[in-house]
Formats: sequence, structure tokens, C-alpha cells
Amino acid sequence: MLGWIKRRSLLAAVLAVPLAMGAMPTVAQAETTLRVIPHADLKNLDPIWTTAYITRNHGYMIYDTLFAMDEDFKPQPQMVDTWSTSDDGLVWTFVLRDGLKFHDGAPVTATDVVASLERWGKRDGMGQQLMANTASLEAQDDKTVVLTLANEYGLVLESIGKISSNVPFIMPARVAATDPFEQITDFTGSGPFVFEADQWVPGSKVVYTKFADYVPREEPVSAASGGKIAKVDKVEWTYFPDQTTAMNALMAGEIDFFEAPANDLAPLLDANPDITVEVNDPLGNVGFARFNHLLPPFDNAEVRRAALMAMKQEDYMAGAVGDPAFWKTCHSVFPCGTPLDNDVGSDVMSTGDIDKAKEALAASGYDGTPVVIMQPTDIPILSAFSLITAEKLRDTGFEVEVQAMDWSTLTSRRALRDPVADGGWNMFHTWWIGADVIDPMAIAFSGNPEAGWFGWAEDAELETARTAFAVAGSADEKAEIGAKVQERLWAIGASGHLGQFFTPVAYRNNVKGLIKSPVQFFWNIGLE
Repeated sequence: MLGWIKRRSLLAAVLAVPLAMGAMPTVAQAETTLRVIPHADLKNLDPIWTTAYITRNHGYMIYDTLFAMDEDFKPQPQMVDTWSTSDDGLVWTFVLRDGLKFHDGAPVTATDVVASLERWGKRDGMGQQLMANTASLEAQDDKTVVLTLANEYGLVLESIGKISSNVPFIMPARVAATDPFEQITDFTGSGPFVFEADQWVPGSKVVYTKFADYVPREEPVSAASGGKIAKVDKVEWTYFPDQTTAMNALMAGEIDFFEAPANDLAPLLDANPDITVEVNDPLGNVGFARFNHLLPPFDNAEVRRAALMAMKQEDYMAGAVGDPAFWKTCHSVFPCGTPLDNDVGSDVMSTGDIDKAKEALAASGYDGTPVVIMQPTDIPILSAFSLITAEKLRDTGFEVEVQAMDWSTLTSRRALRDPVADGGWNMFHTWWIGADVIDPMAIAFSGNPEAGWFGWAEDAELETARTAFAVAGSADEKAEIGAKVQERLWAIGASGHLGQFFTPVAYRNNVKGLIKSPVQFFWNIGLE
């Protein structure tokens, strides 16, 4: 997220008042603005309606959460002051901390929390599992929320404190009353920054200003947790569809922070002594090729599996990411190097052989139905993924049509379940941060076509395993269930996994206080 600092020194008014009266010359404080180049254009503003990371980042600017993940992925209290559980672990009581206030001046209440969690629980993977095990969620008084479970559930704090999409942001109850499958139109939050809706220009600029009444926690910042201190008066996101133009703006000092420069630009930026290039996310990202399970030809699992067999991860990583220092292959559905990493059923994804994919496609009964791939041209890695898939599918024997668009258009269109002739689609590419797909609770792994992720996979065995994971006790039990989830995901050809990669950020050396995290945050960042 970018920004060049623009310090406007306001004229110091020297008052013509006799010194005997104690008057002294005064100088107004200069306004500080952090200017950021975000990784995508912000078009959809509801972080519960969509899983798009640009919307998640927007959510973190203006909303707060009950709990938040620290750098060790442990949930810490954020809006909560104290909490307790009953002896049987079924009743959880949360008391909100003092000083919580929405941007319109209204206090944050337990009623707002209940409404927000209920809406989130209808869209998010972990939220759906939590609510399926909930008997009641009530506001006991203005500051006290009581969650009563119907069954044991071992991921309560992990669910309400999850770090990424969909984040359980707390909104006013009137806003949270919006149908979760419709977008909100009121963007009142209680976070450290205020969204200036009248200055938002889709395709160009987003403006956030410091919320003077925000009360940070006293703990040191750690990833999403701790004291969120707005150290600048304003944060401006300026969208550049062209990477070279964006790089030049950073080099010229017109921008302070570039969230996702193309990897091939990193050496050029790193050579500039005024710029730092680094990787802030230790888990990196997992590339996804997502099928639409509702429409031909990918309503057939064998056709999907044939497509997977053509996807050689090395080709995607070399072609889209480039420098081997920034990527590795990984044929587990869970990020390699994390507790649930395994190889069960992964032979279909590790095949990477066009001839074998041809044989599988011929046996699948594919009838020549064209595959429409949505290509986001403004995100280089995803654009490259799309073109690589198109070539591989054509070589396998698929009819393929690539439709170019920007990412914000894609994130709106992927929500459509309509036939292709009416605006529907067959494939899109994206990535999930590793922290989002670290276990079966991720919405990306859902087998529920009504409430699952775009693409709408359906598999009862998968859902049974995911439900079991939510109440699993030991690490061994979780590992066993994780392997079962992976086996089902590969068996139905849910999505293609294209490799694990790391995206650097670039910023001018006057930017201080950058937070190490899978998600880019803008609190605690100052300018010198």
C-alpha cells in the first residue's frame, strides 16, 4: 500500500498580542499522509460478502475484531477486555473493553457484536462451523456477549480471531442486519481509520483519515493484535493498473509504499538506495486455479481431474513468479511446512504431464464445451496463471476462451452462478495466503455448494470430515482428519494448486514501523 508523504506546513500565525499577556508564536502541526499502491483496485467494500484480499485490507482499516491473531497465530483479545468459559466448555462469556466507539460516535455494544458474528457466520468457513455448533448467541447487557455451544467446539477463539478472509469484523447492528449475500451500503466502523466515502474514486483512489476517538490497546503490536496506533493523519491508496508506472512513482518519491510489485521489478527497486524490498509473510501464498463446479464442462469431476493433471507447478511458478528464490512446489492442499502438510491423494496434482492429461480427458467424456477463463490483467501473477492454464488446457484438448478484465470486475463476476452465456464463467485464478488455508476450516475447502466458496464444490464426505476437524482434540486426530479432507479435495478435483510463492513489498526508507504479518496493516506505520 503506497504513499508518498506530503507534508503541508500550515502558516504559523504570529499573533499581534503583547508579550506581557504571555502570547507566544505558534506553528500548526503538519498533516502527514501515507501514500500507498495497493495490490488491486478496491471496488467491493463488504469484507463479509467477498473474500477478496483488497476488501479484507479495507476492512482492517475501518473495523475492529473481538480477538486478533498475533505473530505466532495465537488469538489475543482485541475488543474484548475479559472472557471466561464454563467448566464444561460450552458457555463462553465475553466482556467488551471500555472506550469502544463507532465512527458516528455511538458506543459499540454487545448487540452490535451478536449481529456482526451472525452475519459473518453465514459466509465464512470457520464461522459456519462455529454457528453449526452454537445453541445461542446473546447480548446479556450492553458490554457482555454470551455464546452457548450445543456441542464441544475446540476453535472458538481461533474462529472469532481469524486473521484473514472472511474476518469477523464488528459492524453496527443496523449494518450487520444486511443480508449476508447482499453488499452493505453503510461503512461505519470503529477501527483506527475512517473511510472517506465521498472521496472514494473506484479505479483510482481511496482515502482514510485517522479516527481521533479510537482507543488502542496497551499491548505491543504483534501481527493483527496489540495496540493499533494511527501514526499518520491520512492514508491514501492510489491504484496503478500498470506496474512500471507504479514502480516509477515509488522511485520518484510520489509513493511511499508499494504492496505487491511484480517479482521481476524487485531487483530494480532493490538497487535504489532509498527503497527497501523485503518479504513480510513467512508462510507466503498458495496459487489456486478454481473451477466452477456448477457448469459444463467442470460439472464433471473427471474433467476437472484431467485438467489438474496438466498443471505442472514448476511451469506456473517459473512463468508467473520467476526468481526461484520466491517460490517452491507444494502438492499438499495445506501449505508445505505447516502441521497438516501431507501427500495423500496428491498424485493427481503432481502429475504435470500433458500426455497423461489427454488420456484422462478422453476417458472423461468431455464433449468440447468451451472453457471460459477470467483473466485479471491488472495483477501480473494472476494474469500469467490464467494464460499458462489456457495454454495447458488447449494442449490437453480443451476448447478455451480467455476473457480479459480487471481484478475488481472478476471478484464481482465470480459471484454469479449464471450460465456462461449470461455472464457466468468456468475458471478463475487467485491465491490464498498460507494462513488462510492452514487447516480444513478454510472456506476454500468447503464441500457445501450453498454456503461454500465461489465455484461451489459439493461433497458430503468432505463436509463430514471438516465438521469432525472442528471438534478434534489431539494433534494426531487433526492430522488424520486433515489427510481425509485432502483426499476428498483431490478426488473431486476441487481446485488446482499451482505452488507456494512469496511476494515482496517495497517502500521508501522514510517508512517506519512496518508490521510483519500475512496481512498488510497500516497502523503503527509512521513517516520520517
